Amino acid sequence: MKALSVRQPWAWAIIYALKDIENRGWPINYRGDILIHAAKTCTKKEYQLAKEFGHCMGVVIPELKSLRRGQVIGIVTIVDCKFSQVASGWGMAEQYHWKLANPREITPIPYIGQLGIFEVPDDLVMEVAA
Repeated sequence: MKALSVRQPWAWAIIYALKDIENRGWPINYRGDILIHAAKTCTKKEYQLAKEFGHCMGVVIPELKSLRRGQVIGIVTIVDCKFSQVASGWGMAEQYHWKLANPREITPIPYIGQLGIFEVPDDLVMEVAA
C-alpha cells in the first residue's frame, strides 16, 4: 500500500485532529487511500512551531514525547490536489494542498520511512487494518 512520511506533530494532526490539508512542494495525481507514516525526526523547534500553529487552529497537540515516531499510524484518503498562492486553514501559501478525508487510526506498524510516496507491504497493513 502507498505511504507518506509526515513529521510529527503533523502526522498526529492528520489522523486525530482532522488536519484535512497536507502541504507539499509537489503535486500528486494519485487519489485514494494512503498510509500516514510518522517520521522519526522532529526537532524541538519544529514541534514548538507546529504546536503554536495548532493552537491557532484550536487544536491542543500532545507533548512530543507521547507522539509515535518511526511508525505507520493511520490511513487517510487523498481526494484532491491543488496549488494555492494563499494560506487558508491548514493550507500554507505557495504550496500544493493535498486534500485529505476519512482519517483512520490503525495499530501502529514500526517501519522506516522514505522520501516521497513509498510502498509498505500489503501483508503488514492487512494484519492491523482489519
